[in-house]
Amino acid sequence: MLRKEETLLVLVDVQGKLARIVHESESMIEQLVKLIRGLRMLDVPVVWLEQYPEGLGPTVEEVAQWMTGIQPIRKRSFNACETETFTRAVKATGRRQILVAGIETHICVYQTAIGLQELGYEVQVVADAVSSRTFANKQIGLEKMKAAGISWTSVETALFELMRMAEGDTFKQIIQLLK
Repeated sequence: MLRKEETLLVLVDVQGKLARIVHESESMIEQLVKLIRGLRMLDVPVVWLEQYPEGLGPTVEEVAQWMTGIQPIRKRSFNACETETFTRAVKATGRRQILVAGIETHICVYQTAIGLQELGYEVQVVADAVSSRTFANKQIGLEKMKAAGISWTSVETALFELMRMAEGDTFKQIIQLLK
């Protein structure tokens, strides 16, 4: 079960033209925005990654606009854990439960999730907030993570786990967000 004070989101490479051509891209971007907005309402930190932005372009505006106060970490490795700036940023949060979302499921999401798990973190992939260029590759990435012991969750499941209670202003705001 996710705990608000232990959870962190790692947002992986939702950039440029690639973000527009992945399987069901509009739905994935919509789910990512809900997830990020909900987590920010709950004061859950986000570590934001960009793969080779000089070539792939910046994070899509629909997502980037909700990342105020956060700077993306540039990387070249598919497994972000091979980027020291990333591992330091994750460690600095003090969080042990990590949600992973973004693209592509079978490459950077998969390799980063495995890398985090190998570093001892409890990792969950947000299955409705990841994608790949093809549905088959998305499924392959999800299945490989599952086989490695990484749980799947969804945007709604994660947010409701973190809220715990159906009360308060934040609950009301998140319910509106999810409609």
